[in-house]
Amino acid sequence: MRPFPPLPDLDETDAPDGLLDGHLWLLELIDGTGLRFSMDESGLLRFGGPATAYDGPDAVPLALRPAVRHVRDRFDREALRRAVADPAGVTFLGVATHRRGTDYDWDRIPPFLGTDVWAGDDAPEADATDGAFRPPDAAAAIFEGVGLDPVNAVAREVNARDFDPDEYAVPASAWRDGPAAGVVVRNKRGGRGRIERGTGCEAARGEGRDPADAGADGSADPDELAATHARPERFERVAAALDRRGEPATVDALADRTVEAVARETALGFGSGASGPDGVDVDRFRASRRRARAGVPRRSPGGGVRRSLGGSVRRSERRGVAPGRPTGGGP
Repeated sequence: MRPFPPLPDLDETDAPDGLLDGHLWLLELIDGTGLRFSMDESGLLRFGGPATAYDGPDAVPLALRPAVRHVRDRFDREALRRAVADPAGVTFLGVATHRRGTDYDWDRIPPFLGTDVWAGDDAPEADATDGAFRPPDAAAAIFEGVGLDPVNAVAREVNARDFDPDEYAVPASAWRDGPAAGVVVRNKRGGRGRIERGTGCEAARGEGRDPADAGADGSADPDELAATHARPERFERVAAALDRRGEPATVDALADRTVEAVARETALGFGSGASGPDGVDVDRFRASRRRARAGVPRRSPGGGVRRSLGGSVRRSERRGVAPGRPTGGGP
């Protein structure tokens, strides 16, 4: 997969040669983690982070798994096959949205927002003659064509003569009640840079953790953290999402997706293994949420969760077959 292109900070360095020429696109800078993917000949999607490729689903950090699932569910493989002769030569790059230094409206912001599309040889050493990043307007159209959301544009076709990075005021975010984390300045020839202005991305690059995301006494006890962050209303949202996807709301599925939601929407650091860098034991956290399953309210038939979390939503119930009767198939 093609790596992410450099994105210099225009507040710390002079604008790259040629960036402030012609007409510019200003895109909202999303405070998350870079996520790349490409499709092989079989239609399998392979994912990678900013620096490494993920060997499989278990290698994807918890906070990024909602983005990977979102892409897998929505990506139109046939649209890509129809559009290019060599689908494997296309790398899609974007941002997995999760809590770093900016608290977005997590019910509105998509788990993944596309920023770039590379078409051509995806080897890191390949030069410009072997491929190119598509211009921002073309990249946005490509993402929409394969069923994914592109990052939102703040302004389009701004005359570079009318744009001064030093005087630019970062606008409000489309995804939260507050300023954007910054903007990405791009032209159609591949030039790019970012403007942040102390809006929150600096915190995202630090190693600190939001004290509010620890337990009441500042500890990282998994049971206490689970009680704080994996409340019934979050369980209910996860259950509703499973129902919309037509998936059974089993106890394990609800626990796993709830942990992923907490990892995405809070500053808790779970890491990629059983225990995160802050001492949060993922297995204990998940087990605590399984024990809490009885506290989630039921929904009326047709409204989402059909049963308490002590079991799963069976297809037989959706067809009107009485619970407990054999249906000849699995759940």
